[in-house]
Amino acid sequence: MSVWLGALIGYFMGSIPCGLVFVKAICGIDIRQYGSHNIGTTNVFRTVGARMASLVLLGDLGKGVVALLLVSRFVSTDLWPQLACAAASILGHSFSCFLLYFMPDVSVFALTVWLAIVFVTRYVSLGSIVAAFCAPLGAYYLGYDLPLVIFTAIIAAVVIVRHYENMVRLFHGTENKIREGHLSVKDKK
Repeated sequence: MSVWLGALIGYFMGSIPCGLVFVKAICGIDIRQYGSHNIGTTNVFRTVGARMASLVLLGDLGKGVVALLLVSRFVSTDLWPQLACAAASILGHSFSCFLLYFMPDVSVFALTVWLAIVFVTRYVSLGSIVAAFCAPLGAYYLGYDLPLVIFTAIIAAVVIVRHYENMVRLFHGTENKIREGHLSVKDKK
């Protein structure tokens, strides 16, 4: 369990997009709109200069160090949780979960698919499965970089796999449809 917790902490700390956050907060621009469209130190250096690039580099290094310190202090000092934290921190840095928020057109696309499916069928699970399946297709169609499309596909696969039991019930016709609750407040007492 401590290995998974170490990985989780590492991933979320690594996912903090320092280049995007720092440049937006200090310079007032979205670094993804300039140069290579990357949020990394090199693009920051080329776009806004050495001071900001140094700050981004320190932030990117610091988030990995802080992740390891958090795991050492609150999870475990054993080697495997530390290695999981370090590896997941690098993965989070490369494929930030927070940057998915900055794919608003894909999010709106997936939400629209979900709402349409749920509205028509009344199956929340079917809406989630279809929206997850469509999200990476939408990311590809909308022209996102291949790493983001792949990451979206991985997240979609996780969502779909998590709905396996729902898929079985859908296949057998035993999945519950969404409906308004029938218990009143006084019935719950």
